[in-house]
Amino acid sequence: MEMIIEKYLKRSENGINNYLNTSFENGNIDKQLYDDAKDNTYPNLYKWMIDTNIDVLSPNLKHGVFDAIKNKKWEELVNSFRQYMNFGTGGIRGLMAYNREYIIKLKEEGIDARILKGPNTLNNIVLLLTSAGVAKFGLERAFNKIVIGYDSRIRGWDFAKIIAELFLAYDYTVYLFDEPCPYPEVTFAIPNKNIKAHLGILISASHNDFRYNGYKLSCGNGSQFNPEERDKMYNDYILKATTDDIRLYPIEKASEGKIVFLGGDRKIDNFNYCGHEKFFINIHREHREHVKSFLLYSHKNIQGSQKKDLLRIAYCAFHGVGRVAVPRLLQEIGFKNVKSITRNGLNDLNGLFPSFCSEPGKEQQPDPGDPRAAEIAVIAFQKEYTDEWEGMDILIGTDPDADRCGVVVKVPQDQQFLYNNEDYMLMPADDMWALILWFRINFDESIYPEKTFIVLSHTTSNSIVKLALKHGLGIIKTWVGFAALSAGVEKAWGKKLPNGLHEGKKDPKDLLCDLFIQETINMDNGKRSYNIAAMEQSNGFSILGSPPLDEFSLGINGHVRDKDGTFAAVLIAEIAEWARQNGTTIYELIDKHIYLDPDIGLFVNYYEPDPLDGEYPGIKGDRIKKAILRRALGLHQFALAGGLEIGGLPVISACIYRTGKYDFIYPKTMDFQFPDEGIRFYFDSDRLNYLTIRPSGTTNSLRFHVHLHSPVHENNLIKKKKELHATAKRIADHIRELVKAPRE
Repeated sequence: MEMIIEKYLKRSENGINNYLNTSFENGNIDKQLYDDAKDNTYPNLYKWMIDTNIDVLSPNLKHGVFDAIKNKKWEELVNSFRQYMNFGTGGIRGLMAYNREYIIKLKEEGIDARILKGPNTLNNIVLLLTSAGVAKFGLERAFNKIVIGYDSRIRGWDFAKIIAELFLAYDYTVYLFDEPCPYPEVTFAIPNKNIKAHLGILISASHNDFRYNGYKLSCGNGSQFNPEERDKMYNDYILKATTDDIRLYPIEKASEGKIVFLGGDRKIDNFNYCGHEKFFINIHREHREHVKSFLLYSHKNIQGSQKKDLLRIAYCAFHGVGRVAVPRLLQEIGFKNVKSITRNGLNDLNGLFPSFCSEPGKEQQPDPGDPRAAEIAVIAFQKEYTDEWEGMDILIGTDPDADRCGVVVKVPQDQQFLYNNEDYMLMPADDMWALILWFRINFDESIYPEKTFIVLSHTTSNSIVKLALKHGLGIIKTWVGFAALSAGVEKAWGKKLPNGLHEGKKDPKDLLCDLFIQETINMDNGKRSYNIAAMEQSNGFSILGSPPLDEFSLGINGHVRDKDGTFAAVLIAEIAEWARQNGTTIYELIDKHIYLDPDIGLFVNYYEPDPLDGEYPGIKGDRIKKAILRRALGLHQFALAGGLEIGGLPVISACIYRTGKYDFIYPKTMDFQFPDEGIRFYFDSDRLNYLTIRPSGTTNSLRFHVHLHSPVHENNLIKKKKELHATAKRIADHIRELVKAPRE
């Protein structure tokens, strides 16, 4: 074996170097990437190839690498070994493999399938190394309990099982789901009174396409770790973990009480509980009951209604774990007219997401917040329930791990021309959250405005800000991600939030923003302790409540500290039923109570990812993303000098939002500092009309956000909607042209 390894290593060193040299000379990769890849690719490959522990842990791994070397897959080898997978705020996420063929082999042959794996792909060795680091970090803090779950991704159970066996070997008590579960149930289970775990892990890549998987990491209250703890965990433990730290203890040999299964009303048929059947908690039921406790209207009004008169709901699971959780919740509340979409297997747990991959190279994301994905769900319903679409009120969708929620609503006939003459549209998350806030302000009798506040990410619509101000609530604007939202709420609980912009200290060489907070409004009384809503534009919602009893608990009268699509689905259904019983619809409620409110006005929040699906692939994609950002930074300088127009609108000011949280991935250079929270171009002095270009920190992708506002009245609302949507599209088209990011 040693001679074989030596032969392949020699071939790989020459092939990798030739590939990198040629790619650099042809301009496909930049100098920084070239230097990093030259320094790390072959050494990382060498390290894995001579590691005898890997032969025991994953006997086929080296053979998969040999196959890639034999077939001269130099680009794939570079992308697999040039770095260790980036660790973001919520854990790690990345490609399991680069093509469908490998993913099919993984599905058919198991987690030791003979495919190309390296430290920069999501595989069994990477997950075990990461888990060993997390386990040792926890032991230093006397942690000894962990919750582990998985969703519908390929081989999710197998990954979850080996991670559980590693934590057993480190003497943790493991709470393990017995079936694919929603991420919100993991974040709910961690601080549950019957569990009180210190850590939680979900094997999931959320809404990414079938090639991806991930490792979502939560702390003892169910939120993501704060950056200080996360960085310490990563730098001092995960990065230093070796295969010598990987040890496994079989579940079937675990002593009584060391493995506790989490599940539902009954045990799963044909599932091997390895002799631990009596150690079982019905966490599905506890989560359902907790969600139902937030209802303001539905339960008491719906139960007495006639079945034929109830709201008619279509539901799409997007091949994910919401397929049971969401319909069951709705049914228990009293919504009996729920029809799940089963056509094309949309209600099956299928990590290949076949409805969202029309052809190789067109791997669309199963994202209920994407209008194209929503259209797939609508068409599937119309074909499955041929004559019933006209009678449906709403279509609810959740992503594969059910932490995001999207809602398709019916459009009045006089506005259908705005949506290609269709009778439906995907409601933007901004409008959904504004409506939930409006509803709770008007129906939750326990709310005291002087004690209440909201938190939202800076890319979420200012319609919500204006609604909150109208009712005297406090407002926290954070950077993107639920980790920032949760951290912002914790700061409010600790009364550490003065008013104003939180752009941090000015350094002669750099301007660094606060790590979490962009801006606070009406937060200066020190009495605002109840969070009524936590919202982000990317279809995430929760209610965090009042200060918790301790650091391992949910907020009092609060829900989970990360987003919950099942929770959002129920709250939207409640509002839709209230609207139906009052002779109106969700769409009309937004027009009347949000847009036509003179204190708010019409807001259009238009969003496009770049690329439209996935990311620019590999080391070449990293160069593409950075090149787009360099052009955007150049536009920022042009805007400061005056004279820049985007989409026909003059830019009157611009700013860069940079926290430095990804400088370990993108080190600062003389000509480039990574603008992790985006570059913003303002079109008006009130700062209600703007464009934001925001890059991902851990993938080769970007986001274009257009935010527009106009006062309206009943006679010009529809006309203004048409104008603003056209303007937003024009701005998006033009910025793509300016930064050379064509829509493909």
